[in-house]
Amino acid sequence: MYTDYRSSSEEYMMQGQVSEFMYRVYGWMSAALVVTAGVAYYVAHTPAIQAALFKSSGLLIGICIAQFALVLGLGLFINKMSYPVASIVFMVYSAMLGLTLSSIFVVYDMPSIGVTFLVTAGMFGAMCLYGYTTKSDLTTIGNIAMMALFGMVIAMLANLYFQNQTTDYIISGIGVLVFTALIAYDAQKIKQMGYQMLSHGQALDKVSVIGALMLYLDFVNLFLFLLRFLGNRKEN
Repeated sequence: MYTDYRSSSEEYMMQGQVSEFMYRVYGWMSAALVVTAGVAYYVAHTPAIQAALFKSSGLLIGICIAQFALVLGLGLFINKMSYPVASIVFMVYSAMLGLTLSSIFVVYDMPSIGVTFLVTAGMFGAMCLYGYTTKSDLTTIGNIAMMALFGMVIAMLANLYFQNQTTDYIISGIGVLVFTALIAYDAQKIKQMGYQMLSHGQALDKVSVIGALMLYLDFVNLFLFLLRFLGNRKEN
């Protein structure tokens, strides 16, 4: 009887620690979104920076390569980084992504950007809640979504040549479905990571940064694909 009580008490304590871990994940993700939005808005309303950024294809390509390197480095070398370094790398990446996403504020009007953000936030919250609370294993759904993502990337690259608007909208629709599924899958995966690391007595600080990066990328991509449908372009 004492053993059962201790076991349930330990499980309850672990649940609390995982909940705290998830709050930290969402906190880092929210901070990154604020940085991205702030940088994007500032660049879009600073003509000198905007001109320097988008009139130089070499600079833009360099920034994109740097973004890829930061994400790859964070994923591969997180175990060798300290928690502060991992946090700084994540924030630098979110700021650099803000540079490339600044064109959104130039192309689309603010009301439609705001509406799209609210819709994205609502879908994100619902899918995170589902992924965190469901008893179903979402691994199969996640694997299908990842395969669809690879196929979608190939289709997007091909459409850069064909420039077919109908294909672009189809890809965007698939993108909405893919990242909606990935949000639920990643939320469940991050929760499971928390339980696994706690059971092995490992710290969750750096893992919270990786988890935040995963959900941050899901949110941004879902927002961008939804913007294709909900965004109103500015009149020239």
